[in-house]
This record gives sequence, structure tokens and C-alpha cells, in this order.
Amino acid sequence: MLGQVFQLEAGERQVLEWKAGKKEYYLMGTVAFISIMVALDTTILVSVLPTLAVDLGGSSTDAFWAGTSYLLACAVCQPLIAALSDIFGRKEVLMASVILFTVGTIVCAPIARNFTVFFVGRSLQGIGGDGIITMGQVIFADIVPLRQRPKYFSIVLAGWALGTVLGPLIGGLFVEHVSWTWCFYINLPFCVLSLILMPIFVKLKTEKTSIISKLARVDWFGSLFFTAGITGFLVGISWAGIQFEWQSPQVIAPIVIGVTSVITALIWEFYAKEPMIRPSLFHSTSAIFAYTCAFFQGLILFCALYYILFYFTAVQFASPTQAGLNIFPATCLLLPGSIAISLGWIISCVGCGLFGLFNQDTSTLVWGMVLATFGIGQGVLLTSVNVGIQAISRDGDEGRGAAMYAFIRTLGMSIGLAIGGTAFQNVMAGELQKLDLPEDIAHNSEAFVKTMEAMDPLDPVRVGVMQAYVKGFHGVYWIITFSACAAFFASLFIKCHSMDKLLATKFGDAAQRQKCWKGVVMHVKDPSVDALRCQAENISQMGYMLRFGF
Repeated sequence: MLGQVFQLEAGERQVLEWKAGKKEYYLMGTVAFISIMVALDTTILVSVLPTLAVDLGGSSTDAFWAGTSYLLACAVCQPLIAALSDIFGRKEVLMASVILFTVGTIVCAPIARNFTVFFVGRSLQGIGGDGIITMGQVIFADIVPLRQRPKYFSIVLAGWALGTVLGPLIGGLFVEHVSWTWCFYINLPFCVLSLILMPIFVKLKTEKTSIISKLARVDWFGSLFFTAGITGFLVGISWAGIQFEWQSPQVIAPIVIGVTSVITALIWEFYAKEPMIRPSLFHSTSAIFAYTCAFFQGLILFCALYYILFYFTAVQFASPTQAGLNIFPATCLLLPGSIAISLGWIISCVGCGLFGLFNQDTSTLVWGMVLATFGIGQGVLLTSVNVGIQAISRDGDEGRGAAMYAFIRTLGMSIGLAIGGTAFQNVMAGELQKLDLPEDIAHNSEAFVKTMEAMDPLDPVRVGVMQAYVKGFHGVYWIITFSACAAFFASLFIKCHSMDKLLATKFGDAAQRQKCWKGVVMHVKDPSVDALRCQAENISQMGYMLRFGF
């Protein structure tokens, strides 16, 4: 029977390759440009936090929340923003997101004089950045067929890679030669240009209905309970072990209330007319395990970048600029990979495990090779997990699947930073206790770096504290190594899925949506042969399957 399928006449097959036109390239370029801004903002503060904590009169905990407030706001709003874009339109939500990001930037730079105001600005940036990230994923799912999506989405990923690479370096240069406020001033030209470019080049269809009818379609109950629940859960996780003990009411209460609220919202989504989170996204075990991989990807990547930079400043006594340069082997290799999920996790497991070699005496060659290994593994996953989830998604769910990937990954970033902070402080405090040194140093670890720099290199206190820093970093590295191994195990349960799908969206060009491309078989005469033909097509495209590569 399979032979019968392969011997079909050429007239029964219509193979057309989808190609982007000028309109699509302009749109993709605009999204990539905006993505540079968000990626730059996400990483630029990492090498600035110790100075930021001192200038704003804050503690190590305040510095921790400078990053966490952004990620928390980003994670909380992603599912809601994706749902709102289905109702109000992609372009409108993207524009609103850039405006929010701009307002948050202004609050952080010229206005903030204390951490309270600064946190408000970072939260606004997080919501805006979240919308930009989500809309970038969803818009590509609207306009580019799945098989071509990795190639064209690499334009956006290149923007992300550029922002990620330059962020720590530019942040270090600003804090050393100008002021940390320039980490936010640099965003303003991007914001202005983005607001100019979007009306010109982002031209997507929007339903012409009244605002009242659109507001009536919003899943208010699900949105309220889910957003409040995720907020409570992440706040509790972020407080745990840093501001309060794990068993304290201040930690347990928000976590329990948050989980209960999220469960309530998810149950409601099965009955909602237009659910904020579509239950169909989790229709198979492959989908569940793919989202699990996305969670661990976010946890590992952000936690690793944050604490590797901190390692260079605290243990190697590198300047913020030098720390940004040192991390180049990892960030430069965070380029769009296109091989396989399982292979990416194997390399990531090795890279994370090798972080255990980092100590006071680690040579440049060793840490450079370790960071390169880690960067290659994460670079492979950068494309394969995202596109894999869209391949698994049912027809019409690809956009929401891309948005859910972004949400789950950002959720992993938030939880990873919280767990990493708890592990670092607890392990470091335990080591300080063994050495009869003040445990409070662990709670102000960023600020104490400057104190150590002024101490004699042979001072027993400095030597002991340095040892405690190394132990704290090792605690974080073992957590991300375990997470990488867990993700690799989850990836083994992801089944093969074809990437040959027609676009199914109301926002893209109708003519483009009807195009066919390689793998789509037309003019089927015999329904009994149709299923076998599809099976044969899947076999012939095995080289592009989810687990074995794109």
C-alpha cells in the first residue's frame, strides 16, 4: 500500500514553497527591532545590580526584586495579553505594549529615587515587554507557515541574541563610565522609533466591531482568577527563603491561595465561551512534556546568566564591563539552533554540570569552554522547543501555543531566579556559619562585593567569604543541572509531529493562508489512500520531525 502512495502521479501533488514578500519582511524587521529593545532591557541590569542597590539605598533583597519584579509582571500577564490580541487585534495590543514599556522606562530612569518607585517602573516595563514578546510569537504564527517559521523567526531571534549579548556589556560600561540610569535612557530611542514604525509596517487585520462587544468577549472571570493566582504564587515563591522562612505564613498563604485561584481559573476555562487559556493546548502527553521543557528552559537560562555574571564580579572581581565580556562565550552561542530538543538538553546537561568547576582559581580557558558548551545547548533549544510546541498544537491553536510557550518559559525564569536566590543565600549562609563568619553577609552579598575588593587578598575573612560565595554559586549550579536532566527526561516522551500545516488565522492575509507547500497533498481521489499518503509523507519528512530535528 505504501508503494501505491509513493507511485502517485505527479499531477496529484501540488508543491508550492511559501516565500515572504516585502510586506512580511518589513513586519518581521519591525518585530525584530522591538525585540532588541526588550532583550537588552532584560539583561542590561544583571551586571549593574550591586551599584544599583547602593545608589538607591537598598539591600541585596531589593536588588533581587529589581529583576524579579520585571519577570513577575511579564509572566503574570502573558496569557491574558494573547487572549486580548484575539479580540482587540495584534497591532493594537502590540502598540499598547510598547507604550507601557516606554512609560515604565521613564519611571525607572529620571523619576525613580528609591526602590519603591523603581519597582513600579520595572513592573510596567515587564507588562509591556511581555506584550512585545507574546505578540512577536503570535504574529509569526499568523503570517508564516510552520515549516518556514524557524527560518524566518531567526530574524527575531537574531535581534534577541544581539540584545542578550550586548546587554551585560553595555550595562557594565554605563555603570563604570556614566550612570546606571543610562541603562534605561538607551531604551527611549528604541521606543520612539518603534512607535513610528509600527503604524507603517505592522498591518494585520482587526475585526471591525464595537468596543462594548469586544469587552463582552473577554474572559473576565478566568483572567482575574488566573492573574491573581499566578501573582500570589510567584510572590510567595520569591519571598521564600529570602525575606521570610519557607514555613512562615507570609510564604505559605500566598502560595496556597495562588495555587487554589489558578486551579479555579483552569476549571472555569473548560466552560468559558472564549477561554483565556485554551484547554486544547494540552491535548496530548507530547504537548505537556514540551511545555515542561519550555519551563526548564526559562529556569535554567535566566538563572544561569544571572549567577554567572554575579560569579565573575564576586569571585573573579571582574568589573561590570569585564563581566559582560566574559559571558560572551555563552551569549554569542545563544543563536537559533535547528537540530533537536533531546540533543539540546544533552548538551545543556553537560554545560550545567561543568559549572561545578567554577571557583576562585578557574582559568579563562576553562570557564570559556564551559560557557561555550552551555551556550550551544541553549541555542539549539531556542528554536526547537518553540517550533516543536507549535507543531504539536492543533490547527488554529498555533498562535496561542506560541504565546503559552512564552508564558511557561517566563514562568520558569521567575521561579528559577527565586529558587536560585534561595539556594545561593542558604548555602552561602551555611558555609559562613561553618567558618564562624557573620551570616548577614549572605543577605547583602551584592553590596559586600565592594567591601571585599578593599580588603587585603590574604585577609582570612576575605578568603573565608570568598569560599562561601563559591559554595553558594555551586548550590545554584546543581539546581540548574538537575533541572536540565529533568528536561532531557521529559523530552524523551515527546512524539514525532509533522511541521506541514496550513495557516489557520483570521489576522493574516487570506491569500497567503491558502498557499500550499511541501508535504501538502492535493487532489485526493481515494479516502482509503489518503491516510496512507499522509503516513508516507510523515515518514519521508522524518528528517524534519520534532525530536530528530527541523
